[in-house]
Amino acid sequence: MTRRWLFADQLGPHFLGPVETPGDDGVEKVLIIESRAAFGRRRYHRAKAHLVLSAIRHRARELGDRCEYVQADGYRSVVASMGEPLTVINPTSWPARNLVRELDVAVLPSRGFVTPESEFDEWVRGRRHLRQEEFYRFARKSTGILMDGDEPVGGRWNFDADNRLPPPRGATTLGLAEPIWPVEDDIDAEVRADLDRWERDGLVLVGRDGPRRFAATRTEALAALEDFVTHRLAAFGPYEDAALVGDWPMAHSLLSVPLNLGLLDPYEVIDRVVLAGEEGQVPLASVEGLVRQVMGWRDFIWHLYWHFGPDYVATSNALDASTPLPAWFRDLDAESVTARCLSVALAEVDERGWNHHILRLMVLGNWALQHGYDPVETTEWFTASYVDAYPWVMAANVVGMALHADGGRMATKPYAAGGAYIKRMTDFCRDCAYRPNVRVGPTACPVTAGYWAFIHQHEERWRQHPRMAQPARGLDRLSDRDAVLAQEAERGSDPP
Repeated sequence: MTRRWLFADQLGPHFLGPVETPGDDGVEKVLIIESRAAFGRRRYHRAKAHLVLSAIRHRARELGDRCEYVQADGYRSVVASMGEPLTVINPTSWPARNLVRELDVAVLPSRGFVTPESEFDEWVRGRRHLRQEEFYRFARKSTGILMDGDEPVGGRWNFDADNRLPPPRGATTLGLAEPIWPVEDDIDAEVRADLDRWERDGLVLVGRDGPRRFAATRTEALAALEDFVTHRLAAFGPYEDAALVGDWPMAHSLLSVPLNLGLLDPYEVIDRVVLAGEEGQVPLASVEGLVRQVMGWRDFIWHLYWHFGPDYVATSNALDASTPLPAWFRDLDAESVTARCLSVALAEVDERGWNHHILRLMVLGNWALQHGYDPVETTEWFTASYVDAYPWVMAANVVGMALHADGGRMATKPYAAGGAYIKRMTDFCRDCAYRPNVRVGPTACPVTAGYWAFIHQHEERWRQHPRMAQPARGLDRLSDRDAVLAQEAERGSDPP
């Protein structure tokens, strides 16, 4: 009988069982390898290291005698010493896929996503442009999710226009029930002690390892799903792009972590959310918004990782960005930053290794784009700093979406913005020392000034770009253009 080798992001029941019936838990023997070397490849957030170790150790305990749990310096020696054949679900990174093939392990098709890779390959064939909205509609038709025959339920494919509300005026929170939090146990205590020892022995980590806030077991993941549907899903749609200093979860699901650990199958998340909509518990706009995130965006990013190839990150630098990440950004030094949006975003990453997509894209990503941070270094930083991040997650999200480093292969325009966007969608500007509508002087918003410096730097390119020509023409009306450029040149890489 073969033994199923589970990687640390393949921890749910759908990674067991035969090809025909994944999830029936029919595999009798399991191998989980805790590789110390894996934690030395990047400068990981300590909360991320804790989460992964907690998750795989909990899974090993659940499996009991069925599981051989091995702590080792790496994978090769363990696999080579196994006296029985192994099977493995196709791993989620280029290096891991190369490894299992070098080790001659029997590889089964990928699991943990809605659309198979073969289906994406068929969809992408002959297309000049890869757009998420087009793929999302294809996936809806292919699966029948939120479909009424050949038409989308509700007569619309996309409720984005309804899902862009700013936070309520004067609010400090959305007023929702606080999410349920996991209760740490002896395994978490053991992990924390091990990480303390590893750091004393020279392992370099970043960030804090406070109480664990994300599911590390199947039971916790299912509880988190139910808690989200019951208490936050209705508000998720309208406020999915809003942010408040005093409400870091907002109405977000916090399910990206258990999904990317493989503790939840995306189908069961979608099915539960769609059921809530069908029962009238939540509006269709919120249901569609969540389905779009899980099936439309998550699957799209997964497929692009394989489609663009193993050199995508290393070879994408359309804007010739080469600025190294400054120490204050790299080290999550929020206290040295005056600009409140950046300070809040970095503090959230420092505290828990997570914030939602607007802070990732329109605050941290926008800042990295404006200042020409090196795409490889920036992608590595996001991958190591976020508890839900893996190479497949961050490749196109950072290189394509945040930095526009691939020149538009996956996004039609760079997501650059000034302080006006942040003022509209957050309360970050409320007590900030800078004013979002001021470009020059002691109260000049560094995000606004940085935006115009970025447009100027690539002016010739943007004047030829169909979606950036208008901002480029705005430079002609900028009476203080020279002063803005001189100010931003003097700022350099200092904390804003």
